[in-house]
Amino acid sequence: MKENIRKTYKGLIVIIFLLCTIFNSNVHANENLLIDAKASLIVEVNSDKIIHEDNAIKQNYPASVTKILTAILVIENCELDEIATVSESAVLNVPLGYVVTPLFAGEKMKIEDLLYALMLKSANDAAYVLAEHVAGSIDAFSEMMNKKAVELGCKNTHFVNPNGIHDDNHYTTAYDMYLIAKYAMKNDTFRKIVSTYNYTLPATNLYLNNDRIMENTNDFINPKSKYYNENIKGIKTGKTSQAGDCLITYIAKDGLDIITVILGAETDQSRFSETNKMIEYTFNNYTLTKLHEKGDIIKTVEVKGATSKNLDVIISDEIEVINNIELNPEDIQPEIVLSEKIVAPISEGQEIGTIKYNVEGIEYNAKLLAANNLERRTYYKEIMIIGAIIILFAIIILIKKKNYKKSRKHNK
Repeated sequence: MKENIRKTYKGLIVIIFLLCTIFNSNVHANENLLIDAKASLIVEVNSDKIIHEDNAIKQNYPASVTKILTAILVIENCELDEIATVSESAVLNVPLGYVVTPLFAGEKMKIEDLLYALMLKSANDAAYVLAEHVAGSIDAFSEMMNKKAVELGCKNTHFVNPNGIHDDNHYTTAYDMYLIAKYAMKNDTFRKIVSTYNYTLPATNLYLNNDRIMENTNDFINPKSKYYNENIKGIKTGKTSQAGDCLITYIAKDGLDIITVILGAETDQSRFSETNKMIEYTFNNYTLTKLHEKGDIIKTVEVKGATSKNLDVIISDEIEVINNIELNPEDIQPEIVLSEKIVAPISEGQEIGTIKYNVEGIEYNAKLLAANNLERRTYYKEIMIIGAIIILFAIIILIKKKNYKKSRKHNK
């Protein structure tokens, strides 16, 4: 009896040890992905590959990362040298404690200057001025924002103002903000603004000094910050007591274009340190693998009835995939589909099929093209040669017959 109890006890110890080992190994394997924020996301821009996500489609308050959508809408609807007039409401409607430029009622400002105030210093009064200039009112501009968000594929976003000043009905998700940021970064003007460290507003009709310096709140852009990273091209910080600390970042390195999103970090500093965790994880674990150059010969096919028996099939574009560094490129096999009938004549560059790779859930496609012209075989030359041989043979027979007759006549 005691022996059975002893064996049972030893068995339990072994099971507990194994469970602890498994648990600890899992924690160790995933510790770099434990991001201290309400929501976090890493996406490779060119493939839309999600490298990491936590609560990415859960609604959260965005605070000032809202201004990404505000800025791109303004850029798309205004000329940079347009003049906007600061309204009294734009100045007075910013609650106490929120960041301002500051601006003055009746002040005339260029759109470009207001955009730098909006995106670098995160000035809330600049957001109101821009919204009123573009749409006539804050409500009308908010409608534009929501319409644009839907167009970009956002499914859990609703904005009621252009700056992210807290409102319970003003919310988004990490994934929706990725879609907005990805779209905005395609615009050269937007990219230039968000990658700028500081900008001095020029004197205006009501402010005669040149001392309003807009310094970027993004420490990744600040050369004096310990977080400075020359590969980071923006994008935007945000902070309210309800939203927590937010940060959306665009980094281009080693051929990869990555957007990271943090919503609801604990502190101003942690949003940068947690983003660094995500960046390090990405570039330590993922790489680009070039599978094909444009014009590579994929295979050679036989074409019946053509002047040349074989046709080289080439790829229309290069195929470069993002993959975990542990994946062996030789294990990445394509799916090739050729047209049912490949018959001459064929023109160089003619599409004759497709090639597809599926790598870690992402599809990469390209067309397959004919490498050269291929004409139909008509047998005209062969017929002419055969005809010539027949004629020559007939002539030879006729000559022989004629010689034969002459020979008989001579013999007589």
